[in-house]
Amino acid sequence: MLSPAPRRRPPGPGAGARPRRRTDSVAAAAFTSPAVLGLTAFTLFPLVMSVVVSLWHWPAFGEREFAGLANYTDLLTSRHFGRVLLNTIVYTVLYIPLNIGVSLGLALWISTMGRGKQTLRVLFFLPVVTPIVAQVLVWRLIYQPNGVIAGLLAPLGIDAPNFLGDSSWAMASMVVMSVWQGFGYNMLIFSAALDQIPSSVHDAASVDGVSPFQRLRAVTLPMISPMMFFATTMTLITSFQVFAQPYLLTGGGPGNATETLVLFLYREGFSAFSLGSAAAVGWFLFALILLVTIVQFLGQKRWVHYDS
Repeated sequence: MLSPAPRRRPPGPGAGARPRRRTDSVAAAAFTSPAVLGLTAFTLFPLVMSVVVSLWHWPAFGEREFAGLANYTDLLTSRHFGRVLLNTIVYTVLYIPLNIGVSLGLALWISTMGRGKQTLRVLFFLPVVTPIVAQVLVWRLIYQPNGVIAGLLAPLGIDAPNFLGDSSWAMASMVVMSVWQGFGYNMLIFSAALDQIPSSVHDAASVDGVSPFQRLRAVTLPMISPMMFFATTMTLITSFQVFAQPYLLTGGGPGNATETLVLFLYREGFSAFSLGSAAAVGWFLFALILLVTIVQFLGQKRWVHYDS
């Protein structure tokens, strides 16, 4: 008599999981490999190489010599670098409050309008997307001795200063041009944040007899403080990295009155061909931005209010 065939046990819950996981891993690796290769080739490798180059006397042409921290110590003891660093700090101190103030003021004004909000936002945002070279050409026409400002002041008997040729005016002129070029970005952020405030909050404050200024200080600004923190941090980072304005508008002059860290880095690397010194400037700038950003994040607890 034939014995019955043994029953086959159903496969366990993990029997087909391993092959499927292996197939998913291969597919995931295939899809992410272009991004990983691009990140490695164009970001990670140059980042590591910049650290290596900063530790060497690395001319574009000629023999290389290990320098250790000499490039960094030479920068920190250089009068020229000290002036460049001071110029960057002065530019940042002037630019940030003006940018934030103009952006916030225009956003508050736009929020009070019933119609035309979108049109005004587009108009104010246009300088952000306009090519910087075109803007510099226009502002040079405005600032030159026989330019627009001089023509407006001449009938009043006032002689316009040499905005770009006088060291006492060049930095302020560059800041004004930069504010015009960049305020639209933060204006758009603040305008979007103001639109998210429920109208019932302002209505309740009006019923309680709160004045418009008190409502702005105690209600509006605290509710948009996260966006203000974001805008301030991003503006701070970009102001330390300013390059196009001094390079195109003043050339860093007169003398080195408007030369900034990134412009100094560019000249060290592509004019003096001292790649080691240029890399050291880049890492110094990175450390400076990191330090200031950390201070920003530590200080946000006192004035930034997040919804719980």
